[in-house]
Amino acid sequence: MRILIAEDDQVLADGLLRSLRASGYAVDQVGTGTEADAALASHEFDLVILDLGLPKLHGHEVLRKLRARGSAVPVLILTAADSVEQRVKGLDLGADDYMAKPFSLQELEARVRALTRRGLGTASSIIKHGPLSFDATGRVAYINEQMIELSARELSLLEVLLQRAGRLVSKDQLVERLCEWGEEVSNNAIEVYIHRLRKKIEQGPIRIATVRGLGYCLEKIPG
Repeated sequence: MRILIAEDDQVLADGLLRSLRASGYAVDQVGTGTEADAALASHEFDLVILDLGLPKLHGHEVLRKLRARGSAVPVLILTAADSVEQRVKGLDLGADDYMAKPFSLQELEARVRALTRRGLGTASSIIKHGPLSFDATGRVAYINEQMIELSARELSLLEVLLQRAGRLVSKDQLVERLCEWGEEVSNNAIEVYIHRLRKKIEQGPIRIATVRGLGYCLEKIPG
């Protein structure tokens, strides 16, 4: 799960980065509206945390341009100006939720979980595929109700595959979803993570199929 934070207050941004990364998310941060617009035009994110008072390009304009490109990525607006007019304008432009500063990190994390569930089209934090399930809130995975010991990177990899169960996911897509800017992850590293994950989850009818040269697919074996 990859999140973009567009916030020019670096102290606040650093707190959000630490909190969300500790919860297992891949998080990138920009400090201006033009940087936010460029990032959203060139990368795919699962959620955007957008401050309205950004320099160079107002958050409302970043949001307007995002929706004009046809993106449906969930957007959580942050602002110090908690007026009804600001909230109405942001929601009319396509925001999904709104928080006024100062706010509780605990509440923000709960809203992040709710918005990412909404982005997946589900009201539940549990993603299931056969006997395999992933709890996006607790960041734990189970097979036949038995918890599996997975590293943070393995959990994130499993989450991506489960979200696209039955569909092909390329190595480039995995890198895009799992890795933050500046983080060097090679195709060989992705293969290592896939190998480790296979050893832990390929029990019974579940497997990670490799389509050579194209990517991977989480599927149930007919039987």
